[in-house]
Amino acid sequence: MSGDEGKRLRDDLRAFAREREWERFHVPEQLAAALAIEAAELQEVLLWKSREQVDAFLETPEGRERIREEIADVYIYLVRLCDVCDVDLDAAAREKMTRNREKYPAREVASEAREGVFTKRDSG
Repeated sequence: MSGDEGKRLRDDLRAFAREREWERFHVPEQLAAALAIEAAELQEVLLWKSREQVDAFLETPEGRERIREEIADVYIYLVRLCDVCDVDLDAAAREKMTRNREKYPAREVASEAREGVFTKRDSG
């Protein structure tokens, strides 16, 4: 993770786990499961709502706070997983975006989107 803020958060999360003697539980498979669960909780907040209902929900202080908390949970587990797996999240995301630009050329996919079509491309 790059940047002073990112490194500070990573270090704070390390210390938080260490102080509670949770390091033995903070292994990739457990952190990945926790991340998936928190992402599901985020999804649950919005589940079965129309676009208009979601917009209205996000206009309320309670709605914004609920989403903010769930996103924070996802982010915390993602940062912790990256730390334990020694993955530079910023670098990994930049590299993935480079591959995505090649995989999804703007001119090609924008015209597909206008037509309401999405062509499945090889995963990666």
